Amino acid sequence: MDSASAPHRIPPEMPQYGEENHIFELMQNMLEQLLIHQPEDPIPFMIQHLHKDNDNVPRIVILGPPASGKTTIAMWLCKHLNSSLLTLENLVLNEFSLTATKAKRLYLQRKTIPSALLVQLIQERLAEEDCVKRGWILDGIPETREQALRIQTLGITPRHVIVLSAPDTVLIERNLGKRIDPQTGEIYHTTFDWPPESEIQNRLMVPEDISELETAQKLLEYHRNIVRVIPSYPKILKVISADQPCVDVFYQVPDSLLMKVLSQRLDQQDCIQKGWVLHGVPRDLDQAHLLNSLGYNPNRVFFLNVPFDSIMERLTLRRIDPVTGERYHLMYKPPPTMEIQARLLQNPKDAEEQVKLKMDLFYRNSADLEQLYGSAITVNGDQDPYTVFEYIESGIINPLPKKIP
Repeated sequence: MDSASAPHRIPPEMPQYGEENHIFELMQNMLEQLLIHQPEDPIPFMIQHLHKDNDNVPRIVILGPPASGKTTIAMWLCKHLNSSLLTLENLVLNEFSLTATKAKRLYLQRKTIPSALLVQLIQERLAEEDCVKRGWILDGIPETREQALRIQTLGITPRHVIVLSAPDTVLIERNLGKRIDPQTGEIYHTTFDWPPESEIQNRLMVPEDISELETAQKLLEYHRNIVRVIPSYPKILKVISADQPCVDVFYQVPDSLLMKVLSQRLDQQDCIQKGWVLHGVPRDLDQAHLLNSLGYNPNRVFFLNVPFDSIMERLTLRRIDPVTGERYHLMYKPPPTMEIQARLLQNPKDAEEQVKLKMDLFYRNSADLEQLYGSAITVNGDQDPYTVFEYIESGIINPLPKKIP
């Protein structure tokens, strides 16, 4: 059992900051439950109650500047970990909380919510059954050192704190192109993530406060505060570059967290009955060993080999039309008119330097993975998709080289 999944125990003589309050509240709550339920055997009942306050459930904080993608990451983690998402907005709009009613007035008037009130909201929300049983993810909170200290004082201890980082120029550009679907709350971008469905395109809205000046002011405030928040989480903090596609950010979350996401999915009934296909995972030897230790042993492994020049040609020549969202390739699918070609943009992830960096990382890890998966099938990926598919299909249909337990 690794440190990320092991129960968090604190020696009685060395309580953490605010831990006495947490233990007192826990014991008080347990006594209340004993009086309410009056179980015949109180010992198993108390053990079961303590398991509800389980350290194994996700407790994650996602921090980052405006337009860093922290909400997208938080929503993705919530979906795959089946945990509860806590944002400033849904905390203050909680209709069943009297504390939220006070905060809602300030929120709607665009006034700052006092740290004491905000932390009280968090404490109330984390005590609810869904957060206790399934865990929680805090999106963008704490914003200040005062909030971080107040949260710690209440014994609220995250297991992972992820901080996203990117250059201000990149973040300002991202914010200017941001669009929101008012029906689903999904966030899109005019250049990097334009929805293909015309119905969604037509209802997208420009969010407030995303001008260059307003974003610059928010970034200044964020930088002023984050340097004082980070020291509050010295052992559980991971800083990830957000100047890359979201999928690459996902893969850089701590391995223990990534494996928890995978295990949640691979343990579902459809995966057990029908099997599963992992794409791009494991990325390195550590992830492969983690997968094996959890019992997820693939019975087929395919490596797609493509020459470096072909990869550069495929990726660096991709373009997108910011007006229509249509995707083009300067060689394989050129734009039909000069007017469209003049306004095409390149996604930063397709820039030559970025592609070279990703390929260098891939080559460094692929040799170890090929050695680990000695019976893997290597396929020439520099062919038309149908031919590649036929090769992969034949590798799946043919009998396994040996019996899989």
